[in-house]
Amino acid sequence: LVQLVESGGGSVQAGGSLRLSCVAYQYAGSPYCLGWFRQVPGEAREPFAQIDSMGKTTYYPTSVKGRFTITVTQEGARKTVYLDMNSLTPDDTAVYYCGATRPGSWCSPRTEIFPYWGRGTQVTVTS
Repeated sequence: LVQLVESGGGSVQAGGSLRLSCVAYQYAGSPYCLGWFRQVPGEAREPFAQIDSMGKTTYYPTSVKGRFTITVTQEGARKTVYLDMNSLTPDDTAVYYCGATRPGSWCSPRTEIFPYWGRGTQVTVTS
């Protein structure tokens, strides 16, 4: 059973940095896609950073490109996807979720192709 466990959220002042981690247990096969999504109250969960089994990265909002970096490491069937966030602004405040596609799927902004999710981690950026 695939399980995603996030960590690393918290509160930080504007201009600061955070690193989020997500361990995907029992996640094997390729191609695959691991991604970070974020959600604010009253809005839909939106994709913003994804990485596939070939190492290709995709950032969807232009506001995060250059500030956020997604990377992945692998140890057997366990993969860890990181999100390094720099120059944070209050607009980055959200719950951040890690998502994974079923093996055999490439990345896509379509949230519905991600059946595996973590519980989310809160990131709060204060001005």
